[in-house]
Amino acid sequence: MAEFLDVPFHIDGRGRTAATDEPDHVRDLIFQVLFTTPGERVNRPDFGCGLKQLVFMPNSDALAAATQFLVHGALTRWLDTVILVERVDVRAIDARLEVLVAYITRSTGARRADLFHPPGQE
Repeated sequence: MAEFLDVPFHIDGRGRTAATDEPDHVRDLIFQVLFTTPGERVNRPDFGCGLKQLVFMPNSDALAAATQFLVHGALTRWLDTVILVERVDVRAIDARLEVLVAYITRSTGARRADLFHPPGQE
């Protein structure tokens, strides 16, 4: 079974670099794309979709719809070799933004759906 470096980087209980399995690794990759702001990475300034900036925007159905297209496009661009995005659902609930990403992991064919929230809205 393959092991991947866990994100964020940390040391496990044995004093070693923490590792994770493939499903968690893929979720970590999706999280990185969603919450990295374009311009944040020096060597890849167009990486990410900047979802965490939406924490400060007024919640609305229009924002949720725009976010759905933004997220789908970013995931397809940056993780197309890792996942096949089946569906992205974005819901604005009161002052909270929820992003559901349904996808197939290309290496295993496993279907998953993960829910993401901007940092600070967990």
